[in-house]
Amino acid sequence: MGLLGILVALGLLLYFAYRGWTILLLAPLAAMVAAAFAGEPLLAHWTQTFMSNAAGFIAQFFPLFLLGALFGKLMDDSGSVTVIADRLTHRLGKERAILAVVLAGAIVTYGGVSLFVAFFVLAPMATALFRSAAIPRRLMPAAIALGTSTFTMSAMPGTPSIQNAIPMPFFGTTPFAAPGLGILASAIMFGFGMWWLRRAERAARAKGEGFGTDDSVVDLEVVADDDFVRSRATGSQSFDTAEIPRGDHTRDLPPVWAAVLPLAVVIAVNLVMSMVVLPRMDVSFLAEERFGQVTLSAVGGVWSVAVALLAAILTALVVNFRRLKSLRASIDAGANASVLPVFAVASLVGFGAVVAALPAFGLVREWVLGIEGGPLVSLAVATNILAALTGSASGGLTIALDALGASYMEVARQTGLDPALLHRVAVIGSGTLDSLPHNGAVVTLLAVCGSTHAKSYFDIVMVSVVSALLALAAVIGVGTLFGSF
Repeated sequence: MGLLGILVALGLLLYFAYRGWTILLLAPLAAMVAAAFAGEPLLAHWTQTFMSNAAGFIAQFFPLFLLGALFGKLMDDSGSVTVIADRLTHRLGKERAILAVVLAGAIVTYGGVSLFVAFFVLAPMATALFRSAAIPRRLMPAAIALGTSTFTMSAMPGTPSIQNAIPMPFFGTTPFAAPGLGILASAIMFGFGMWWLRRAERAARAKGEGFGTDDSVVDLEVVADDDFVRSRATGSQSFDTAEIPRGDHTRDLPPVWAAVLPLAVVIAVNLVMSMVVLPRMDVSFLAEERFGQVTLSAVGGVWSVAVALLAAILTALVVNFRRLKSLRASIDAGANASVLPVFAVASLVGFGAVVAALPAFGLVREWVLGIEGGPLVSLAVATNILAALTGSASGGLTIALDALGASYMEVARQTGLDPALLHRVAVIGSGTLDSLPHNGAVVTLLAVCGSTHAKSYFDIVMVSVVSALLALAAVIGVGTLFGSF
């Protein structure tokens, strides 16, 4: 009955979440259903298991949600994201329209801007560019997804995405875990994705298919505040779309150097903190009870990303102060944009904690750890399945590591496996099957591009799912043969 309860709870969570119900309510209800089937005490699991684990996630990662959302909002309101996207699209021109959109998305998201902020800036530019280049509108979502939601989210070493931060406390790693393998995976995702999009563009031209006859203009403010889009988005990413129209979007655009500088600061400070500053710090105070009696490896990765984002926020404020006419409104909107997403993902974490605490989950743990191919394959399968079921890379990844992270670290200690390799496999694995039709990023992206699942989803699958699976297979194969590098 316990295993049946887990399946029923997952089914209810998936069904109602896909229909737009809030995860904040669905996750604890589904957790109680699973506990009831197992004959476990419901109130104890709600207040002691669900809430303590959800609160633990918030305590650990809210600084990154908060600073990341604030940084993205300031970059948007200052016009910096617009300038970067506009410069690339003009420099590369309509002859390389797809490449321009992909690179613009990659630059801003690798620099720490939320992919949802990038969606709302890139979609209007991609529409104009694709129309002038006579490229079908249906390919826009896939082009934006390739640049924002694939290699810069899960593979590029040092990426400040929340997905890249989640494994750090579990494995004692840094944002730059397995950099060589991350670059290899990024090259595969980018290469395969661009090959597919160019192939689709050539096929469309051969059939005489242009941009399309639908010249309707998408009202981005309506999309941002749409209840269904918002409910799906906040459960899968770290920015509440309802806050995008808030604040004052400047018309006095900054020069390119001022737009790019905060992104460069994120990458540079993250690298220096991870490789130079933190390893040389005396952190013996962390052993004190008042600081949780933890080690640097448990908090260092989060510290690196938090300091990098904070430095970038200060940089953005300094170079764009005159352009941020309603600074308080922008800061309020950025801070507010982080709250609903972190609570939504934390609720998924609480649900996973209840499931992992049930006696029947022992069977699931044994099955996962017993998958043939070794710990890297089983870890990839676990993160893939949970990200697919939840429709959330961050939620699925945290559930997997909460339940199985300690087991994989024990395997690593016994076999000499580098935890950095576990980190990179887990992050890439979480960013594959999460891009199913119910994923919040997919729903939002289709809405801002004025397209539908029927028209654009297959190409999204090819550039987001297939490319990531190929990269994941390559990392597992190379990592098994040569280890982490």
